Amino acid sequence: MVNVKQLNPDASPQAAYGARLRSAREARGWKQDELAERVGYSGRHISAVETGRKPPTLRFSRALDAAFGLAGSGESFERTWADIRNGSLLEGFPEYVTHEGRAVEVRLYEVGVIPGLLQTPEYAAALEADAVRREAITPEQAQERVSLASRRQDALNRSPSPLIHAVLDESCVRRPMGNSAVTNEQFDRLLKFAEMPNTVLQVAPFSMGARRPFSLPVTVLTMADRSIMSYAESAQRGHLERNSAAVMLILKAYHQLQAEALSQAASVVMIEELRKGFQ
Repeated sequence: MVNVKQLNPDASPQAAYGARLRSAREARGWKQDELAERVGYSGRHISAVETGRKPPTLRFSRALDAAFGLAGSGESFERTWADIRNGSLLEGFPEYVTHEGRAVEVRLYEVGVIPGLLQTPEYAAALEADAVRREAITPEQAQERVSLASRRQDALNRSPSPLIHAVLDESCVRRPMGNSAVTNEQFDRLLKFAEMPNTVLQVAPFSMGARRPFSLPVTVLTMADRSIMSYAESAQRGHLERNSAAVMLILKAYHQLQAEALSQAASVVMIEELRKGFQ
């Protein structure tokens, strides 16, 4: 049977779409033909999309959203289809976002820029505007990235709230983005984030030197069933790791990072001092 074929959601955004479709279908206990009846397509078409042999379309994605009750939500198949169409997201990232929105705990480390979950819309727009200036992406792709940052934040605004640990390399808070108003608003956002009951904010200072365990951004997710996965990016692609043994090594390094980083209180003091310089 086609359904037994192993899927690799990290292979491409289209493969991630197919893997997510299969996961959603099986979670409902539906066979491919049963879903086909609900969306007005054939079971063969469902199979082809799930295995990446046929690309999804807007009409198909909207039909899926109607069947799964996802229309207009941050996790809709239409939004995932838009990400594929725009081609502005790294391979592996769309699949990661679906897990991020359901995680009970998020541990992230970022270098150079404020992470998307903590960005203000103005900061995100300034960041993507520079990518447009460099002709790395189109204006339409930039707008989709800004919208995605907002949708990711909305997905985490649920009850019970997920626990979010954010460790920012000092370069994140020292790098200005946009004008002084944009930077100041972003500092305010970080300070408000630190005050939330379900968050921990720390800065990893430059003085850590060789004690810094990561040189690239990394995120570790803990799901409701206590399973863990990690996500890391290079300049070309993202990789979602589900092997628990491999993720445990990353989680151990993350704990070491937190132990070496500034405390939340000291991190807040640093951010407040930096904010004064932009006023």
